[in-house]
Amino acid sequence: MTLGILKEPSFEKRVSVLPETIKLFKDLGLTIIVESGSGEKTFACDKEYEEAGAQIESREKVIETAEILLAINQPEEELKGKTIFGVYRPLNNMDAMRKLASNGNVVFSMDAIPRTTRAQSMDVLSSQANISGYKAVLTAANEYGSYFPMFMTAAGSIRPAKVLILGAGVAGLQAIATARRLGAVVEVFDTRPAVKEEVQSLGAKFVEVEGAADASTAGGYAVEQSDEYKQKQQERINESAIKSDIIISTAQIPGKKAPILIDDAVMQQMKNGAIIVDLAAATGGNTSQTKDNENVLYEGVKIIGDSNLSGKMAADASKLYGKNIYNFLKLFFDAEGNYSLNFEDDLIEGTCLCKDGEIINKWVLFKTT
Repeated sequence: MTLGILKEPSFEKRVSVLPETIKLFKDLGLTIIVESGSGEKTFACDKEYEEAGAQIESREKVIETAEILLAINQPEEELKGKTIFGVYRPLNNMDAMRKLASNGNVVFSMDAIPRTTRAQSMDVLSSQANISGYKAVLTAANEYGSYFPMFMTAAGSIRPAKVLILGAGVAGLQAIATARRLGAVVEVFDTRPAVKEEVQSLGAKFVEVEGAADASTAGGYAVEQSDEYKQKQQERINESAIKSDIIISTAQIPGKKAPILIDDAVMQQMKNGAIIVDLAAATGGNTSQTKDNENVLYEGVKIIGDSNLSGKMAADASKLYGKNIYNFLKLFFDAEGNYSLNFEDDLIEGTCLCKDGEIINKWVLFKTT
């Protein structure tokens, strides 16, 4: 069986598999073909792929030859009868998913993998969010016009930066750790009271709001809250935001527009020179002014909308992504090394979007009905 690795669109710096991981895929009995230039943005040249045992081919040849295709972003070509692995945001791209299904493709979207203990080594969202949280703080530090840590000098004292982090998921926790290492004073808001201990263990203050809906079954995401809770939440967030120098926002709800947590009235009261890094930009953002892949200056506040910060660290992001894909693909081979789509496996079933000409993913179907 042949596995093909496609070059990503121009905006994407990552690649599905680096040369150092090719051997693992070959050990599964796969023939590997790679589109020429796929790894150039991660400083992996075609020669390195060849030395690792892959064949270099044109894009047309890869698509024509490979039964399995790896492409982080959905390819523009009309694919037919392929098994495809990537990160396709199905709830936000249902028309494209239906098209893939109608063409007889079997599609696995790694952002749909059940977030269970068994799936941790395959969890693309977590591996990439970890990088995004780290890079978000560094991006803010580069744009901010002052120090993060407190300094006491002969010329006077510099107070530490005040950082507010909205959401204590994987990205938020890494952002806390990074901001604290840089010496900032950090406050954290999350609708899940259960994360309080983790937040405090990293040296941050947890901003509590009573009455949150239970988010324990939401797979690590935020959930819809009551109107009363939303009002209390907004009041507490507003108080912290107005005092903050840096805000890192990460709140998203699957299949829905990201909640607005910082509105215009609050930003108008924030300090000139304050920075907001919005990781929810792809689904509308946590501010009313966020634009994905753009920097916006509003009333003296700089809003950096970037939902793919992990792509700014393409080499490590690709390394982790490739290992996630490999760990998942191992599930498709039985003890004798035979390739088999076992839909009795909850991870395979939960990650598969479509097969046999139709959308089959129960979670996607539930969210879209």
